[in-house]
Amino acid sequence: MNGRLSRLPGSAPRRAAAKAALSVLARNRPAAVGAIILALIVVIALLTPVLPLLPPDAIDPANRLIPPLNAGRTLGTDQLGRDMLARLLWGARLSLAVGLAATFVAALAGSSIGVCAGYFGRWIDALLMRAIDMLMAFPYVLLALTIVAALGPGLFNAMIAVAVVNIPFFARNLRGSTLGIVHREFIDAARLSGKGDFSILVSEVLPNVAPVIVITMSTTVGWMILETAGLSFLGLGSQPPQADLGSMLGEGRKLLLNAPFVSTIPGAVIFLLVIGVNLVGDGIRDALDPRLRSGAIARPSPVTAISRGRAAVDAGHSQGVLQVRTLSTEFQTAGETYKAVNSVSFAIRNGECLGLVGESGSGKSVTALSLLALVQSPPGTITEGAVLLDGEDVLSKSAAALRFIRGGRASYVFQDPQSTLHPLLTIGEQVAEALRAHQPVSRVKAWDKAVRLLDLVRIPNAKRRAHAFPHELSGGMRQRVGIAMALANHPEVLIADEPTTALDVTVQAQVLKLMNELRMRDSAAVLFITHDFGVASDICDRIAVMYAGQIVEMGAAEDVLERPAHPYTRRLIDCVPALGSGIRSFRAIGGAPPAANRLPSGCAFADRCDFAVAECRARPVGFVAVASNHLARCLHPLEARGERTSA
Repeated sequence: MNGRLSRLPGSAPRRAAAKAALSVLARNRPAAVGAIILALIVVIALLTPVLPLLPPDAIDPANRLIPPLNAGRTLGTDQLGRDMLARLLWGARLSLAVGLAATFVAALAGSSIGVCAGYFGRWIDALLMRAIDMLMAFPYVLLALTIVAALGPGLFNAMIAVAVVNIPFFARNLRGSTLGIVHREFIDAARLSGKGDFSILVSEVLPNVAPVIVITMSTTVGWMILETAGLSFLGLGSQPPQADLGSMLGEGRKLLLNAPFVSTIPGAVIFLLVIGVNLVGDGIRDALDPRLRSGAIARPSPVTAISRGRAAVDAGHSQGVLQVRTLSTEFQTAGETYKAVNSVSFAIRNGECLGLVGESGSGKSVTALSLLALVQSPPGTITEGAVLLDGEDVLSKSAAALRFIRGGRASYVFQDPQSTLHPLLTIGEQVAEALRAHQPVSRVKAWDKAVRLLDLVRIPNAKRRAHAFPHELSGGMRQRVGIAMALANHPEVLIADEPTTALDVTVQAQVLKLMNELRMRDSAAVLFITHDFGVASDICDRIAVMYAGQIVEMGAAEDVLERPAHPYTRRLIDCVPALGSGIRSFRAIGGAPPAANRLPSGCAFADRCDFAVAECRARPVGFVAVASNHLARCLHPLEARGERTSA
């Protein structure tokens, strides 16, 4: 049966996700420390009934206030002669149980309210959330005291009070999470399939909000324990002879000067218990965040981590305004090394446009980000190479120096302007900000120049549109704004990462024409990244074809498009439709690129190549000169075989 379950569809991805979450949790040192503290307390609490302890409630006035570390009295005795160690272990067991019980009650009630309010909406949402608002109108401590006063002192009543005052916390969190998914397409698909509301809640909504419930519970248990201890400290929780950590702390406060250990010992255990729970809760929150599974628990650095040999930073003579030498970028994730960029070299002269072409995942965008040290670290690291801008190595610059290069001497046009433009600032403010970050101009002059830039990139009625927000513009207009920001400081190098991918053909042609005109006007070197050979043929002087993190062919655009030398380039060109050719079907490239963490020792394209031989897989393949300024990383280039392909 277990073997059958392990083969169910989706079981492997779930196990992989669980393994990744545990790996992230294990790498989180504060969470590991908290887990150790919490595990020790929990294990001791579970073993308390079988440990050789004295009765926790046995009074012995003759041996009252014995200091710790005395024979037979490890932690001493309290004011009634009761053994502190026994009371502490039984009290910790009780406090932990009450805190967990209160958390489950609050989670069950609050999550049910939040999910129902978010899913059903309308009058149900209004009724439930107004009730939650009424609870939140009272200070939570005062509300807890009121509930205990109404129900009477006692640990069970204190647990109910603590659970009730924390219900709004769960309800509001879960309502927000539910509202975020209730109008998604998969919920509509479930309704169309005939599922009822209860079935949708259980099978569609609950699995999606379950991580939020777990995270909220893990970060709330500590507060529950602390709040219960606070009520017991005031005499409203556990009643004599029963004792928890809070009541022990309350009893010892009268002896703070004469016998401080009576209060400091339970206080220290409360501190360790709460800090352990909170650290583990933070670790669970990070482990369940899918964005953190791909890297270490750390704030991304403003500059990509660089770990390379000394020889790599020797600038020497530059062959163009931008020269890239043996650039390599890796990602360290869950003990695996992913080689996204592997010894990439190229140069771009003033006024020249180099097209970087390849399938999605071939390393184009990582290459572009690496040029200005923009790859997120962790997990990214530049392990080799140099990026020379007018002969100066960009990767050896400090973060402060890079700020002046980015957006100044070298600019970036991102693929999705909707996500890169600030949603709360007008486009005029954002273009003016790009100017003021690199030029000593006043706000008024920066605004005037921003309007002129918007007019330059052909934004209609630029003076009025400068006051518009990004969401008020079309995709093509937003892309023009991105180009205006990139060209604001007349950069020497312009990096455009698939700037026309999300645009329709008409707008795409306009943006390409605009970029080409501005490139010619400023004599800027352009690195144009695309997966479309048709786009590359319109704007690029030279083309570099990238596959599995390496450039496999590079040459003049005409040579690469009309006389491709690498089989991968030829197969890509064969997939480009040619109007009027009569070809109605196109043969896709079989197979898939190799995984970046398991790259072969030989040619990475060998398993998908129709011409591969044993020699191709035996060793790394270097560049072969096919013609003047036309290189291919292939042992037997198509040109040598007499193969021809027309673009």
